[in-house]
Amino acid sequence: MLLEQLQIPLPVLTALGREDFFVSESNAIAVALIESWQQWPSRKMVLYGPAGSGKTHMAHVWANLSGARIIAAQELVYADIPTLADTNICIENVDQIAGVALAEEALFHLHNLVLAQGHSLMLTGAAAPNLWALHLPDLTSRILAAQSAALSGPDDMLLSALLIKLFSDRQIVPASDVIPYLLRQMPRSYGSARLIVERLDRAALTRTSGVNRPLAIQVLADFEKENAQTQG
Repeated sequence: MLLEQLQIPLPVLTALGREDFFVSESNAIAVALIESWQQWPSRKMVLYGPAGSGKTHMAHVWANLSGARIIAAQELVYADIPTLADTNICIENVDQIAGVALAEEALFHLHNLVLAQGHSLMLTGAAAPNLWALHLPDLTSRILAAQSAALSGPDDMLLSALLIKLFSDRQIVPASDVIPYLLRQMPRSYGSARLIVERLDRAALTRTSGVNRPLAIQVLADFEKENAQTQG
């Protein structure tokens, strides 16, 4: 049997601890605010940034620091709000419930109960909170009163660290020239980094040479071709 036929995909082990989150200029303020959460004005904070920027990772970091629960905003419609309000809590993807009346009302009541009981609240979304287009005015005003921090697009240091982490999560050790090549050639986004590493992982299963530069060149060329076709 060929070696290629014996290869099986390894599980993806996503690291979510503080020690796994690399700090650079693009996220330093957000990280500092998470780590000093006990000093948040009004005991609440909004963290926002594009998909893959690290919001969920930082939510887990905060949960580990503060004992908070984490719940997606879409799940609030079915949640026991008084029980959730018994501790610190992070609500993810709040912008995705804009216009969903029951979810907005549930978040409004949860916000008030959490703070009334002396706990802290984190909210996350893709864009700045003034762009969330929530329909409930009282909820909007309370969210806009929270301190906010952005996770912006990655600089070279952060993108390099992200690639290393994504490969590590998949138990891949790429050739030494792969990450420098990707940094020079790939689109500058968190989402692109995740998709490219995922494709490299899949492609490497059919080869004996592992993740090397020739494979990276091929995968990146295919990735860019598909993006061009999609945009065209």
